[in-house]
Amino acid sequence: MSTNSSSVSKLAFWVGCVMSAPPVLLFLMSGVMKIMQTADVVKGFANWPHGVVVPIGMVEITCTLIYLVPRTSVLGAILLTGYMGGATATVVQMGTPNFAIMTVGLGVLVWGGLYMREPRVRALIPLKS
Repeated sequence: MSTNSSSVSKLAFWVGCVMSAPPVLLFLMSGVMKIMQTADVVKGFANWPHGVVVPIGMVEITCTLIYLVPRTSVLGAILLTGYMGGATATVVQMGTPNFAIMTVGLGVLVWGGLYMREPRVRALIPLKS
């Protein structure tokens, strides 16, 4: 299947980039904070098994980088969806469902941004007006 960016308008492409920017920046920042083990992260992971914070941060950054590469962006969106599903389940289990709204919202931005800029996703999900 051959695709090129000409099947997506420049406006749709840039709208997709703008939609994708907040989750990408948040995932990268969160991943770096986990790797650096900032005080807030250590406090937030106090009840988790020792040694899981850095690997979780590495997974978060890796998934985000895969999402940023146009050739692997669909795989990245799938991986980030799985990551955010785990985050959503965790915050619901912890009794903080308000954070679940944010995690679901980030997932919507990941897929919405990808839909706007990626013809392969548009072909899989042909929304009719």
